[in-house]
Amino acid sequence: MLEIPEAAVMADQLNKTITGKTIQKVVVAQNPHGFAWYSGEPDSFVQALTGRSIGTSQSLGGLVEIQTEDKFLLFSDGINLRYHQKSEDQPMKHQFLMEFEDHSAVSATVAMYGGISCILPREYDNPYYLVAIQKPSPLTDAFDAGYFFSLFLPEMDKLSMKAFLATEQRIPGLGNGVLQDILFRARLHPKRKVGSLSKPEKDTLFQSIKTTLNEMTFKGGRDTEKDIFGNPGGYSTMMSKNTVGKPCPQCGSVIEKQAYMGGSIYFCPGCQTI
Repeated sequence: MLEIPEAAVMADQLNKTITGKTIQKVVVAQNPHGFAWYSGEPDSFVQALTGRSIGTSQSLGGLVEIQTEDKFLLFSDGINLRYHQKSEDQPMKHQFLMEFEDHSAVSATVAMYGGISCILPREYDNPYYLVAIQKPSPLTDAFDAGYFFSLFLPEMDKLSMKAFLATEQRIPGLGNGVLQDILFRARLHPKRKVGSLSKPEKDTLFQSIKTTLNEMTFKGGRDTEKDIFGNPGGYSTMMSKNTVGKPCPQCGSVIEKQAYMGGSIYFCPGCQTI
């Protein structure tokens, strides 16, 4: 799933591969997917994008946005974006594909669920998009200690760390995937209650958010996710499906996996206590 590091990496890769290219063909919903959501009818994408040139791409939390003159393409966190250098490399199945005049292309496939939108920014009222453009990214200086501590409102005290950090878009793009290593580095259990944190623990958590997400981004994303070329990221996750059942790199305890809040959590029972 696209989260802050992967969205940032993909936007950078798109800027280096497709900026300035002209779209000559658009295919939408070729392979229907029950949980693929579009901002309009497939024909509207074809009319809005064909013949337009690609501008800059940027990440907005866990979203990737591509400018196409006055319109913007927006891909949500459940989308797998891939770049294809030649027409023969294009996938047989996809939910979206745009081919350029040089026959390279970008395709989008939906994993579990995902949204693909062609928008005029000032007219788009999707709440996930609006909050992503309004709130600062942890990858920027605007996300400083003062801002982070302002998120700790009294009504948050009964929330678990996972609920606090990865729900309600309090930090857009910080999801259940990157959450695991952030909490491991801060020595906090995903089920730990927010109200139980001391000031030093909040300080450590802030530093973990900043350093972990920056390292994940610098290294090309997590090794559990792939970039637009289909390559896994260079950041080796410490708490993930890749490490469950293995010894903790800090204390040697066996890394555990539990179902929690509709997903999975990974933690070290020795380093992270409730």
